[in-house]
Amino acid sequence: MDAQPLYDLAPLTRLMLLGLLIALGPLAWVRWRNRGASPMRRLQALTVLTLFLTFDLVLFGAFTRLTDSGLGCPDWPGCYGSASPVGAQAEITAAQDAMPTGPVTHRKAWVEMIHRYLATGVGVLIIAMTASAWVQHRAWQRAKASTAHAGPAPGGSPWWPTFTLLWVCLQGAFGALTVTMKLFPAIVTLHLIGGLVLLALLCVQAVQHTRAAQGVARVGLPGPLRAALWATAALVSAQVVLGGWVSTNYAVLACTTFPTCQGSWWPAMDFAQGFEVWRELGLLKDGSHISFAGLTAIHYVHRLMAYLVLAALVWLAWRLRRVAALRAQAQWLAGLAGLQLATGLSNVVLGWPLVAAVLHTGGAAALVVVLTWALAASRAAVGQPEMSAPLRAPRVIA
Repeated sequence: MDAQPLYDLAPLTRLMLLGLLIALGPLAWVRWRNRGASPMRRLQALTVLTLFLTFDLVLFGAFTRLTDSGLGCPDWPGCYGSASPVGAQAEITAAQDAMPTGPVTHRKAWVEMIHRYLATGVGVLIIAMTASAWVQHRAWQRAKASTAHAGPAPGGSPWWPTFTLLWVCLQGAFGALTVTMKLFPAIVTLHLIGGLVLLALLCVQAVQHTRAAQGVARVGLPGPLRAALWATAALVSAQVVLGGWVSTNYAVLACTTFPTCQGSWWPAMDFAQGFEVWRELGLLKDGSHISFAGLTAIHYVHRLMAYLVLAALVWLAWRLRRVAALRAQAQWLAGLAGLQLATGLSNVVLGWPLVAAVLHTGGAAALVVVLTWALAASRAAVGQPEMSAPLRAPRVIA
């Protein structure tokens, strides 16, 4: 039997059509729920819904990785050159018979392809967002040229969704490399980071459109508090990268006790091996296997960083509670900090249960969204914070 090529573009057109069909449901829902509303209001609803579905996609991506389904179809963008596992039943069955617990099984193939279908649907929604933003921007430019009272551009620059569209294309490329480079840890981690950046980009636009729809200005924060918000966002981002590195290297179970690791406060660790970035899964550059000390270093650095991040989140949530317009974000930060602590401990002491592992990734993604929400809804100001009306998080179905 000939080896399956890593890239087989034969099913690409059918996959794109399927993504369009998936996106038609959310697009029709937004149109129906906002019939009679202004184009700006429809764009806001579409952006919020796309943010919600992208968050779901990140969660399903975590589920795909954690169930070892990332190579359920060994080629890209289809499955053995077909648009679905239905057309590749013979090949999948042969691979499953040869290795029943291997990377290719019927269940894993469906998990992998559903992830690709959802990703394609989100891509179509972002295309629709971009087109709508440019249509509205052109309409505003025409109004501005014909009257001196056109007002400011509504909802921010159309270059935001344009950059988001370019980013999602780059994210798709990393998704392809994740498969074709056989779960190369650096690529898988970058794919996770790309998904979280996509969430942040969509969140900024959702806040911009919501502020425009509600007529709410950005709340002014004292310089030190605004800097602390940025610093906490940076700490969380670094911790997310470390968490991705733990997961993609399967280093979660290098420490199975808490608060000590392997019965020690400072276990044997090999940082050079653990943070050798450009290498294959489970191997070092010289082809030898990564040691248990290397995996321990990956795990323990993430754990030590977690203490700092948890303290920063609790302090920031306490400070933001004093700002009426950001009280909702403060409550979310406090709740998510607790969720991350609970799910992180569960992963260690309960042997990495699937539900806790997926929730841990979801909590990290939610922290990125909430911190971006707080940053996009605020600005630096001298003196006491302005007690403006809070920015209400719009309902997805609105």
